[in-house]
Amino acid sequence: MIGAVLPVAAVVISSSDASSAMSQDDKLIDLSTERAKRVHDLNEKRLNEVRKAFEQAMPLGNAKKKPKKKPKKR
Repeated sequence: MIGAVLPVAAVVISSSDASSAMSQDDKLIDLSTERAKRVHDLNEKRLNEVRKAFEQAMPLGNAKKKPKKKPKKR
């Protein structure tokens, strides 16, 4: 049976069916938003680590105020 075409059953879900199915399932997880949250959390963690390392290497300390010089009398 070379070249024979076999029928394949396909399930087609329209967009209205998909949106109604999504609203019915409360436990449905949007993977793209969860991934975005995780990426954000990982980036925030990395940023905090770099910030701590920078503060240890170069502490800010208190800014010393320079005394104002009196103008010279001429």
